[in-house]
Amino acid sequence: MKSVRPYLIWLGIAVLLTLGAIRGMQWVRDHPEHIPTARFEVAHPQGWATHRKLVGLVGDTSACFAALDRAGARYLRRPVVGQGVCRADQRLVLTGNRFVPTMRPANAAPGCAVTAAMMLWNRDVVQPLAQKHFGQKVAAFENLGSYNCRKIAGRQAQSEHSTANAIDISAFILADGTRIALIDDWDDADVRRDFLHAVRDGSCDLFSTTLSPDYNQAHADHFHFDMADRTAGWSVCS
Repeated sequence: MKSVRPYLIWLGIAVLLTLGAIRGMQWVRDHPEHIPTARFEVAHPQGWATHRKLVGLVGDTSACFAALDRAGARYLRRPVVGQGVCRADQRLVLTGNRFVPTMRPANAAPGCAVTAAMMLWNRDVVQPLAQKHFGQKVAAFENLGSYNCRKIAGRQAQSEHSTANAIDISAFILADGTRIALIDDWDDADVRRDFLHAVRDGSCDLFSTTLSPDYNQAHADHFHFDMADRTAGWSVCS
């Protein structure tokens, strides 16, 4: 029996490597949500790189608003406020409720990166959980504001609220008018509690910081979400 010639072996290896590379490139094209260098798009599903991309938008105002424009989001940019560590230049108010339900009050104006994260959060976390637990959608979010030039309570570090890179959500209003508030329903042994805890858990991979009533008494009445840019991209969830 004749032995296989060496060049045929190498030819076979080359063919396999080429096919693997082609399939790999196709996978990259089909799954940009997993590729850190791929442009962020609101329409993409969440992937391994989504959080890193959202954090990147904090420091790239043009790219952030361009992403909202490509998504067809309607918004009003708000004036720059503050200076230095309290300068907020990405503030906006979404108009209409295509991407995020009505905000109450409507003038919170979080930064663009936080808003982009909220758009995905509403789509992938809040609305599916509302349908699962209540059989209806969330029609409005109650909030406690976004911009507030201050330090983190009890610490010297500046709060992400100082640049409007944070939002505090205190309650969810269902389509039928039912109000689910953290201050009232976080510890109740019913479906409202289950919904709120599931929302908290589902937020942890999206935002840099997710704080709930379980974190401390200061958060007994709201979720705190922000897109802080931390070393190595680590996040906080409690």
